[in-house]
Amino acid sequence: MMENELKNALEVLRAGGVLLYPTDTVWGLGCDATDPEAVAKIYAIKHRSDSKSLVLLASDLDMVARYVQEIPEMAIQLVEVNDRPMTIIYPGARSGAEGEPACKQVLAHNVVAQDGTVGIRIPMMEFCQKLAYKLGRPIVSTSANISGEPTPKNFSEISPAIREAVDYCVDPSLEAHATGKSSSILKVGLDSTIEIIRK
Repeated sequence: MMENELKNALEVLRAGGVLLYPTDTVWGLGCDATDPEAVAKIYAIKHRSDSKSLVLLASDLDMVARYVQEIPEMAIQLVEVNDRPMTIIYPGARSGAEGEPACKQVLAHNVVAQDGTVGIRIPMMEFCQKLAYKLGRPIVSTSANISGEPTPKNFSEISPAIREAVDYCVDPSLEAHATGKSSSILKVGLDSTIEIIRK
């Protein structure tokens, strides 16, 4: 079943659509993180300002390295010893300018924070890792709720408005691997300073 869901989800991502899918933390809204128009759809679904940045999922550190200018040494060490969902905010995101056509080699301008940083997690869940790997690019992963409303811990808590707004919903049986809690968030500087944003 997972292979079939991966195939369906990839078709939607490649076509610029929006997914509703389980991650290693909570249910997320996802799209190709290099496609600014797809990213804009997610902001519209969430009724959220696009001045806020979004968390991305990458299959591995090699993928992260293609979309940030430099990975701090401390970030590599954190990824290697990490045993629970952790998002790292990296400096120097490689992104396109607003109004430029989508380019698969750089992130969409509207996933990157105003200070040029980007939050990326390597998910502890086979489905999400494989989805990013097969797409070959990071995937947006923002909680599947209207901005300001509670984050749904499982599929049954997702509002009908969100379910109806997406292009494809991944089979809920795959949510068994999710923790139901948001990831920790650490901001790591090039000098390997660490700021804890969320425990």
